[in-house]
Amino acid sequence: MPGYVGVILRRTGEHGVSPYAVRVLPTTIASLLASLQQEPGRPRITWYGGDGERVELSGAVLDNWVTKTTNLLVEELDAGPGTVVLLDLPGHWRTVVWALSVWRAGACVALPGASTDAPDVVVTHDPATHADARALVAVPLPALARRFDGALPGGAVDAGSAVMTYGDVLGWAPATDPSAAALVAPELAVPHARLVETLTDRPGSARARTLVVASDTVALDDLAAVLAVLARDGSAVLVDRALAGELEQDRPRLDRLLSAEQVTGSALG
Repeated sequence: MPGYVGVILRRTGEHGVSPYAVRVLPTTIASLLASLQQEPGRPRITWYGGDGERVELSGAVLDNWVTKTTNLLVEELDAGPGTVVLLDLPGHWRTVVWALSVWRAGACVALPGASTDAPDVVVTHDPATHADARALVAVPLPALARRFDGALPGGAVDAGSAVMTYGDVLGWAPATDPSAAALVAPELAVPHARLVETLTDRPGSARARTLVVASDTVALDDLAAVLAVLARDGSAVLVDRALAGELEQDRPRLDRLLSAEQVTGSALG
């Protein structure tokens, strides 16, 4: 089955170890996104912001956001293999959407601090710091934002208003080149052929509801943690770092969140 790999899992029941079972894991971004449609209504990313904002994306909604954003990247910014897209964003559910979309377009995600030439596209929540970018996308972070709240340099794309105008079905997109760069981060470069394997190679349980603490700026660990959860048919509860700090100091509040979200794996507590 192209795009997937079989993993042997041991099952233990009341009579001891039963025969081995094969679990199929995605090996490409396209197959990972397709796997979310097996249960399209199940939550896949739940975001808790420091201002009390809660956003829940089901598999269908997450896939729809990625589809629209991929269409924008391809149709408006000509993204494809060889295109380098710098993500200058904080840890956030929108950051995950943009990373998945860049990869779905066959392009390369560059993280801040990576050793790379000037990016072809900059995606940021702070466009004033990238006024000289070749192509600039301004991303509003509040969930209900329909436009970027602030001045934009000439020619910048307002993702708040633009993304929603693109189609719900993936249009033409260039074929992904397995040998092309998919990710450049400090001291790391990964081609598309090894992207999912590299980012999801970490401990995790199938179908887990896992709490992930977001970084102040987009970090490799954020993306890897969320992708590892999704690849194992799980759901990520992504929490703003400032809020996570508050929860660590308030055990009853943390326990309420973990219980309400039915979290089974957590980096806190």
